[in-house]
Amino acid sequence: MSDIAFGRLSEDELEENFADMYPPLDAKTAGIEASRCYFCYDAPCIEACPTGINIPNFIRKIATANYRGSAIDILDENVMGGACARVCPTEVLCEEACVRTAQEGKPVTIGKLQRFATDWLMETGEQPYSQGAPTGKKVAIVGAGPAGLAAAHRLSQQGHDCEVFEAMPKSGGLNEYGIAAYKVPDNFAQKEVDFILGVGGITVHNGKKLGTDVHLADLRKDFDAVFIGSGLGSVQALGLDGEHLDGLHNAVDFISDVRQTGNMAELPVGRRVVVIGGGSTAIDIAVKKKKLGAEDVTLVYRRGPSDMSATSVEQKFAQNNNVRIKHWMQPKAIKTEGDRVTGVEFEYTRLDENGRLFGTGETVIVEADMVFKAIGQVFIPDPVRHEASALELNNAKIVVDENYATSLDGVFAGGDCIDGNIGLTVAAVQDGKLAAAAIGSYLADK
Repeated sequence: MSDIAFGRLSEDELEENFADMYPPLDAKTAGIEASRCYFCYDAPCIEACPTGINIPNFIRKIATANYRGSAIDILDENVMGGACARVCPTEVLCEEACVRTAQEGKPVTIGKLQRFATDWLMETGEQPYSQGAPTGKKVAIVGAGPAGLAAAHRLSQQGHDCEVFEAMPKSGGLNEYGIAAYKVPDNFAQKEVDFILGVGGITVHNGKKLGTDVHLADLRKDFDAVFIGSGLGSVQALGLDGEHLDGLHNAVDFISDVRQTGNMAELPVGRRVVVIGGGSTAIDIAVKKKKLGAEDVTLVYRRGPSDMSATSVEQKFAQNNNVRIKHWMQPKAIKTEGDRVTGVEFEYTRLDENGRLFGTGETVIVEADMVFKAIGQVFIPDPVRHEASALELNNAKIVVDENYATSLDGVFAGGDCIDGNIGLTVAAVQDGKLAAAAIGSYLADK
């Protein structure tokens, strides 16, 4: 009999478990933390920020209680600065580069200060941005995630009208559907979307999927330029028999269910949960299942802890939430009883003398009534490959040049769907921002 159940925890327990992961700084604490910054000339933290925020400048303004000016410094470079302050791995970006890290092992908490400033501005209700003088040009944007919304925001300020076509019922992309609820509580993702759209000149059409409801060929005819920021539309398969069985789930789908449900007590929770993967998504689903009431959660990764794309901070967070992490094991077979999953057989792994991973032949079975695969997402190229054979792809992703232009005239792309993107919200925002500048130049010459 299955150990999967509903409502393992009370409403009060769930509310406590899914409260804000890191409570925000108050004004006094933010001021004290800001005073730790050296305000370095040629600050290494700026170079480490994918969007190039002038970090010492915005921190100095917090230190002088100029919170509005601080927020504008951030949002001018990263319009999703609020989300990035919450979800980006600052510990391996700006904070790792902080001079205080080298000196004391304790960086200025740049992410928390960024959140303080952007939250302050959003809570005032002020909209500091507006659409530029109308140019009469129209741009179609595919995807209302970080890349698409960042591009639309910049293009609107240039005076262009933007229409965004988003497959999902809500805008925000992974910030809405793929990030753990305790990282972005209180409907923050939608509040940020509303703030971005407040610039004006942007119309979002939800429930419009590229290749089904809208087509690239039509967008090219009807608009002066097109930006594709559709993200990744599918998950990677394990390649094992039994992936279709009851009890084996895609991690991103379940994370979405948690984010969109009105009642977490209605979500199924197993007693013994296994998560396969080593990235942020694997950490998120493992911690979520524990917070939903699972008794035993084991995250299994095929290599060592330093090889995981989840940062050491994320790994420690999972372990502090009673998630067991096992390394050097790869899935070999899904164990079943009838049509449901009962566990996973793993093979122990090692590296050969050339650094290549291989299975040792020794196996172990980890029992589970729920198994989640979190081994990466993949781009679905069919909507652009079938409609426009000239669109160049590499590694099953869209190829762009230094200006984010694709091989099709007037079509640009950015975010997770392009070849070479590093898969972070902050990187997608930067892609959208830079692509918007390139689109502006393209339209000016048209």
